[in-house]
Amino acid sequence: MKKNKFVISILIIFSIVLTGCSLPGLSGSDKNSISVGTISTSESQIVGQIIRQLIEEETDLTVEMVNNLGSSIVVHQAMVNGDVDISATRYTGTDLAGALKMEPVMDAEKAMEIVQTEFQKQFNQKWYDSYGFENSYAFTITAELAEKENIEKVSDLKSLAGDLAFGVDNSWLNRKGDGYEGFVEEYGFEFGNAFPMQIGLVYQAAASGDMDVVLAYTTDGRIKAFDLKVLEDDHNFFPPYETSAVASNDILEEHPEIDELLERLVGKIDTEMMQELNYEADGEMREPAIIAKEFLEENNYFRDEE
Repeated sequence: MKKNKFVISILIIFSIVLTGCSLPGLSGSDKNSISVGTISTSESQIVGQIIRQLIEEETDLTVEMVNNLGSSIVVHQAMVNGDVDISATRYTGTDLAGALKMEPVMDAEKAMEIVQTEFQKQFNQKWYDSYGFENSYAFTITAELAEKENIEKVSDLKSLAGDLAFGVDNSWLNRKGDGYEGFVEEYGFEFGNAFPMQIGLVYQAAASGDMDVVLAYTTDGRIKAFDLKVLEDDHNFFPPYETSAVASNDILEEHPEIDELLERLVGKIDTEMMQELNYEADGEMREPAIIAKEFLEENNYFRDEE
C-alpha cells in the first residue's frame, strides 16, 4: 500500500509538470535560496554546478539544483512558472524555434540580439552573452579518413558520399528545416546509406569503422577521445546554437549580486574546454559537481585580477 501511495504521488507531481502548474516548494519561499535548472546532459549539469558553486562561494545564498528537466522547453516553462530562477544552458537556435516559435536565424550576432530582446520583453528574463561556446550539429569523420582523402569541409564529401555510410540521430533524419532533407537540398548530395542510431553510439561507430561519417555535437568530449575531425559547415547550413545562462529579472532585482557573477562567466568557456569537461563526465564517469569545483578553483572563480 505504501508503494502504491508513493507511485500515485509521483504521478500527481508528473501531471502538475505536464499541465504547466507550479510545483510547490521548487521556487522556494526562502529568500536566501534560489534554484538553477538543467537538462539531462552532462554539459548542462556541469555548467549548472559551475553556477551553483560560484554563487555559493561568493554570496550567502544557497542554491537548489533542479536537474534532468527533459528539454530546453521544459526548463523554459519552469522559469515562466517561477519554479526555476536560472537556466544553466540555453541555446540560441533551440529557443528561437522553441520558446519564440521563430524561423532559424543564420547570423550568430543577430540570433543573440533577438533572443536577448525577446526574452526581456516577453518573459521578463535576462539572456546573457555566450559562455564562449556553441553546441551545434557537426559532420565528423575519423582523422585518418580526413587525411587520406584530404577532407576539411562538408562539401569535400560530395564526390565520395555515394559510397559512405552515415550514422545519425533518428530525429534529425526526419526533421524539417535543418534536417536531412534540408541538408540534401542545400549541399546537393546524399549519402549511400543513412543509418538512424542513438546519438551516444555514433562516436564509437565512427571510431570502429562501422560508419564513415557521423553527425555529432560540437562540444561532445568523445569527438576528441575518438580522434574525430569536425568538418567545416562551409554552406553555413546549421543555425548558431550559442550557449548562455538565462535568469529571471525578479531574482536579479532581489539579489543583484547574482548578475555580476553570471556576467563573470561570459566568454570564459570555449568549445575545446567544454569538450574536455564533457569528456570528464561521459568518458571518465566523474561527477559534474567535482568537475565544476576543479574548474572554478583552477580559474580562481574568475575573480577580476587587481
